[in-house]
Amino acid sequence: MKDAAHLERLLTDVESPRVERKSSLSDGEKIQQTICAFANDLDGSAEPGYLFVGADDAGSPTGLRIDDKLLLTLASMRSDGTILPIPSLSVDKVMLLGKPIAVVEVLPSDAPPVRFKGQVWVRVGPRRAIASVEEERRLTERSIAGALTFDRRPCLPALLEDLDVEAFRRDYLPRVVDAVVLRENQRTPEMQLASLRLFDRRMRVPTHAGVLAFGRDPLEFLPGAYVQFTRYDGRTRAAPVLAHKDLRGTLSAQLAALDALVPTQVRVARAAGPGLTHVDRPDYTLSALRELLFNAIMHRTYEGTSAPVRLHWFNERVEISNPGSLYGQVTRQNFDHVNDYRNPVIAEIMKSLGYVERFGSGIARVRDALARNGNPPAEFVFEDTDARVVVHAATRPVDIGMKEQRLSPEGLPSTEVGSGEDTQADVSDRDLEPEEDRNP
Repeated sequence: MKDAAHLERLLTDVESPRVERKSSLSDGEKIQQTICAFANDLDGSAEPGYLFVGADDAGSPTGLRIDDKLLLTLASMRSDGTILPIPSLSVDKVMLLGKPIAVVEVLPSDAPPVRFKGQVWVRVGPRRAIASVEEERRLTERSIAGALTFDRRPCLPALLEDLDVEAFRRDYLPRVVDAVVLRENQRTPEMQLASLRLFDRRMRVPTHAGVLAFGRDPLEFLPGAYVQFTRYDGRTRAAPVLAHKDLRGTLSAQLAALDALVPTQVRVARAAGPGLTHVDRPDYTLSALRELLFNAIMHRTYEGTSAPVRLHWFNERVEISNPGSLYGQVTRQNFDHVNDYRNPVIAEIMKSLGYVERFGSGIARVRDALARNGNPPAEFVFEDTDARVVVHAATRPVDIGMKEQRLSPEGLPSTEVGSGEDTQADVSDRDLEPEEDRNP
């Protein structure tokens, strides 16, 4: 962030298109619109934008109390999932003109257009506005291909015809683009896809993210883009295999398949509760496994590998591994509180589809869920080429009995999971759901 003298000049420059002032946090949406507009950097200045909270329109400090709660609120606007892709910003408390002011520095995005709640906001002189079709096109075409992450690069063997454009427009577009914008839409399918980083207009081919999310056959272009599930009757891979399945298809199909499959693999212990009640406790908490599996898909590498994400389920533990180890600024020491994204477009898609609640807090939620369920802490192992997490089953005395899944040879539920033939598991959905305080 700039020094105090430079920030004071910006604060009092009422004509600067790179400055916005707010007297308080009373209108959070306008603050997020401003962050979005600065990130889009419509004029291509490559300079950061500055939001001063605790100053009036003339640049004079208002005396607003700048405490940790206010700074945390501003910082959380980066990762609450309403601004996509995630903007790069910093928040500081700075003494300016003799008074404390919260300063938000927003860097230009290398992946425009950036949207807030489905709308592309830009700076037009000293004010913010929703981008026109032409302005959005300029933002879409600004990125330099050589600097793109793998999921944003063109997938050269693929063509537009290899995408299910109808599914994109029906199932995804209304989730990420404001309804008013869609009603006034004059954009071609190529423009719509390109504005969401799913199509490269210069090469006129889908991006890797476009193929993963809406490809008719993603494995034709990305042979490792699937999840491999194996359940063993024992503690090692030498044990007999109870169930095996490859979950294939688009990104959303794989995520939905995991949501259907994982609950069928959980065993539930029944313990006596107060009086004549009982409490059912699973050996694994579904929310933790779900978070870890979706993280593996989000952060894996698809480049230069045909390896899938692997889910290995043993009698006393679950192992989840993905190709591609730590990325960017993430290290073995800070992985649980520092975030970086190998696949930012994939992360955006998963958030928009509802499979990610909030960026940057997954490990903390996993640890909390495991502790509440009685599981030991998860073990994270990072190698040079892959990452693995091990979750051990919760162990408890069983007072009343054990409801345990009896797997078919394939070990799958009756509904379809990925590609392949449907099979039956001898257990109902009701039997697999944790129960609290039900009468026996």
